[in-house]
Amino acid sequence: MEWIQRLVAIYNTLRPLLDIIILAFLVYKGYDLLVKTQAIQLVKGAGFLVLLYGFAYFFRLSTLQWVLNLLAPGLFIAIAIVFQPELRKIIMRLGQGDLFHINAKQRLSQIDAAVTAADLLSKQKRGALMVFPRKINIKGIIDTGTRLNAELSSSLIVTIFAYDGPLHDGAIVIQNGHILAAGVFLPLSEQQDIRKSFGTRHRAALGVSEQSDAVVLVVSEETGAISLAYEGRLYYDLSLLEILRTMKKLLEDENPLLEEGSAEEEKNGIMEVR
Repeated sequence: MEWIQRLVAIYNTLRPLLDIIILAFLVYKGYDLLVKTQAIQLVKGAGFLVLLYGFAYFFRLSTLQWVLNLLAPGLFIAIAIVFQPELRKIIMRLGQGDLFHINAKQRLSQIDAAVTAADLLSKQKRGALMVFPRKINIKGIIDTGTRLNAELSSSLIVTIFAYDGPLHDGAIVIQNGHILAAGVFLPLSEQQDIRKSFGTRHRAALGVSEQSDAVVLVVSEETGAISLAYEGRLYYDLSLLEILRTMKKLLEDENPLLEEGSAEEEKNGIMEVR
């Protein structure tokens, strides 16, 4: 019976930590679900009312408290009516188990769509820049472009870059199976030893990879070469198979397949720019 007592003692020791981890996970997934259904505005409004009530209570503003108490029932009903579609989406997602769903398939499909579009654009000699954020937030960079929040497809990517439209010159930002923004302006690399043949597009890809952990897919307008930039390095003129394998590794938080110096060792045509 001693081992049972030891297990109980270990559990009692770890129980607070387990409690915090589960609660933190539920809060995170709940927030992620609210953001995806646009119901975050509901939370912001409710939070504002709570702060306002706390302000009134702390400073003993009896009239303001009386008004808030009077309006509270009506506000809850109004919120339920106005945000009824969002609330329905949340309940449906919970019923479908989306709270615990791991979107690995979604990540793979967005990689396939991007690489397919890059291949088509490469054959047409049309330049393209596609940014895949990872853990570091690049909201400041995204805000320089035009917000789309459009469902990702290779046809949409080709439409953006294959014609000289207003969004053609910038980059697109892809995350969670959506094109968040297009026409995004990326910071240029400050490295001095970049090949002179590289234009603004490749310098921009390298620049954003220096300032964040984003993965950038580049299609050259001059040569049609498809390249990858990440971790402050540019891997030039890769095959589609190399791009697919590397992006799947990078976006799944595993070690990339293209290691430092592999271009020279394997002589496979990959050029690494530091």
